[in-house]
Amino acid sequence: MVGSKKRFALADSAQQLVGGFLLAGPFVVTEEVWSLAGDMTVLQSLSTVLIVFLIGYGALYKADDDRDPDREAEVAGVPTRFVSLMLVSYGSVAILSLSFGAPGTFLEPTYDAGPSMETVATTLKAISVGAVFSVVGAATADSVF
Repeated sequence: MVGSKKRFALADSAQQLVGGFLLAGPFVVTEEVWSLAGDMTVLQSLSTVLIVFLIGYGALYKADDDRDPDREAEVAGVPTRFVSLMLVSYGSVAILSLSFGAPGTFLEPTYDAGPSMETVATTLKAISVGAVFSVVGAATADSVF
């Protein structure tokens, strides 16, 4: 398969989804994660984003000798499989957080027209924390199956 583009299929995304949701769930409903997120600085939350990207890339392309990012189909120069992994890692945590009503449960309620900027910021930080674990599940499921 040298020189050809490896096809990224719907089954690959499905595998990532199963792994991502599986490991994201417990962190979405844990009060400690939301408290931690509320105390995180912007630099700390950005470091979790970097960690997710490094774990994802390492799990897909460094831990698996059969995968070469240069041989895979790309979106704007980034391998499609990696783009999917990042969407699943953050998306699964975001979907579960909002579906379970976690921000309203763990954060101070607001009684105005919508969530405060602080609530939105803390929710994004909590998503970044959960994504650290979700990416492990998503990448593992993609690599194993």
